[in-house]
Amino acid sequence: MKSKINTNFSRRNFLKTSVLAGGGMLIGFNLLTACKKDAVMPVDIKNLNFNDFNAYIKISDEGYVTIYSTNPEIGQGVKTSMPMIIAEELDVDWSKVNVEQAALDTKNFKRQVAGGSQSIRASWDILRQTGATAKQMLVNAAAAKWKVDASTLKASKGIITNAKGDKIGYGEVVKEAALLEVPENITLKDIKDFTIVGNDAKNVDLNKIITGKPLFGLDYKAGNVLIASVLRPPAFGQKLVSFDDTNAKAVHGVSDVIKFGNKIAVLASSTWAAMKGKKALTAQWKDKKLESTENHDKILTKILDGKKLNVRREDGNVKQAFANADKVIERTYHSPFLPHNCLEPMNFYADVTADKVHLVGPIQTPQWTVNRVAKLLKRKTEDIHCEMTRMGGGFGRRLYGDFALEAAEISSLANKPVKVVYSREDDMTAGRYKPSVKYRIAASLKDGKVTGYHLKEAAINGNMYGLIPNFFPAGCIPNLKIETGNYKSNITTGAWRAPYTNFLAYAEQSFFDELAVELNVDAIQLRLDLLQNVKNTTDKRIEYSGQRMEDTIRLVKEKGNWGKTPEGVYQGFAAYYSHNTHVAEIAEIVLKDGFPVIKKVTAAVDCGVVVNPTGAMNQVQGGVLDGIGHAMYADFSFKNGKPDANNFDRYRLIRMQETPKVEVHFVQNNLSPTGLGEPGLPPAGGAVANAIHAALGKRLYKQPFIKDLQKSSVLG
Repeated sequence: MKSKINTNFSRRNFLKTSVLAGGGMLIGFNLLTACKKDAVMPVDIKNLNFNDFNAYIKISDEGYVTIYSTNPEIGQGVKTSMPMIIAEELDVDWSKVNVEQAALDTKNFKRQVAGGSQSIRASWDILRQTGATAKQMLVNAAAAKWKVDASTLKASKGIITNAKGDKIGYGEVVKEAALLEVPENITLKDIKDFTIVGNDAKNVDLNKIITGKPLFGLDYKAGNVLIASVLRPPAFGQKLVSFDDTNAKAVHGVSDVIKFGNKIAVLASSTWAAMKGKKALTAQWKDKKLESTENHDKILTKILDGKKLNVRREDGNVKQAFANADKVIERTYHSPFLPHNCLEPMNFYADVTADKVHLVGPIQTPQWTVNRVAKLLKRKTEDIHCEMTRMGGGFGRRLYGDFALEAAEISSLANKPVKVVYSREDDMTAGRYKPSVKYRIAASLKDGKVTGYHLKEAAINGNMYGLIPNFFPAGCIPNLKIETGNYKSNITTGAWRAPYTNFLAYAEQSFFDELAVELNVDAIQLRLDLLQNVKNTTDKRIEYSGQRMEDTIRLVKEKGNWGKTPEGVYQGFAAYYSHNTHVAEIAEIVLKDGFPVIKKVTAAVDCGVVVNPTGAMNQVQGGVLDGIGHAMYADFSFKNGKPDANNFDRYRLIRMQETPKVEVHFVQNNLSPTGLGEPGLPPAGGAVANAIHAALGKRLYKQPFIKDLQKSSVLG
């Protein structure tokens, strides 16, 4: 059934149209309601500067459609999936759609961010309305041309048909449509009638990626740009005292050496010369507060033992539940710092002149970055123009834009265009790491049920937004208390793919697996039983859906053949809700010479309507492999403020032969899409840990698992 809706947007502000000087129709639409009230449309495509609208649609006289997208693309596929949503309601042939990354001027954008897996979720309704509104205008133009009622016309694949069977293409009425009023009411398609959304579409940048065409920040070239390689403090907590640049300036190609803040930039005509010049620098550093991982471990334990924690949620009376329990189980889980290690190292271009500041590069937060550059250089934001390239990985690292600020400051001091380029060593040692975290979880058992639950979190610099108190198992257990504490460190930390849940899911799901064994109930059944308590809750604080989680669990139980594997195949289960999406996973392992080998992971996902199945599957598969790899192998620590690894020879990532088959199944429903770039990761570690217990009888309480497994007496 089609739904007739009111756009709920001011016609003036939501969508504007213009006849292009060169022919065709230009539609500017307010993605995420972020445009100015009095924006004026340009009259020609070459004048698009994106100051006023978040995206544009151009329909040519030939009926070809170009969709300009401004959302950051970091591999999550929004550059493909968001235009698919517009094209679906616009009713055009996808083969006639061209997608281009828009150059951004972020001064008027309010939600141009790639983070939190929210792009599709936040844009679903307005993208559909945009496409449907544009289609209605084209239909109205055809109706006026034929002098018939618009309701008697049908549109499909860019062709409008009347009751007589006469046809007219979109391109033949674009000029007339551009002059019409934007309709107040539009009709959205029934989801069952979708022909683009829900069908596989290849990544719109795929051909450029595999043929090496310029797309990424490292590809960007401009005029007489100088490459800047930056010497930063070797350890967190050090201050620059003095330096000697004699040898650096002697390197062929080096043109200048500039001190800025607590850093030194070497400018050269090539990346090789700049990095060679940096290595030739001699610097003296003064130690201030140098920290080590060994001390952090003690500090986090002290926080968990202390009484000055922040209560995030408290239901019932945990203390009394524990006092009346038949048994209380308590476990502590620990994860290390982790770098992001994007395939494309950090880089950014800046050209600071008296007239303007031109920024170009891979950034997840262009507007925030522009605001910070403006403050740093004491410039007006309207003087700053920021263009965005495709990113070779983000995972949260490119939220922070410190590399863009470096480029802007160096360019300002040098009075020349500058491109900052990190080496892999720079990238790994000057990052913003996933914070080291400890969880202590305790539960009370009474008459075969979980009656109380107490979780404490201790994190270096706080675990992003702190513990999420209204996720599972909130609402499932009558007596529940969640507390957090943190230690402030000078080691920079920040968001790392699926912030806070990336480790919490493993800790909680491992703990619930242990409770299932103690209660002598099936691990999946324990979760299903607990979810019955929240399915009809009136507690508006609860963020997940008990019913949707149950449906997801039942799907993975069926598809993963839970409990029905051949002898020698061991299974582990985990389920988690994050970024508005419910995910359940079953990991299967076998033992090879006594060592667990992960052979397969089955994942079930409820993310609402799946826009692009191929892209969605890839997101889940990537998240699962990322979660497994880091839980099994990744370790990162500090000694006197200095990272113990600066390249992949010391930092262990999952290897090709260690990657299991990942089979993905989506819960079928017509609910609005939710996040997908991150939710596949959190349950992976827990599913693997629980499978390892099934095989070896060994519980794992610390990541990476490889350390405990290698020294385990079980493995000899």
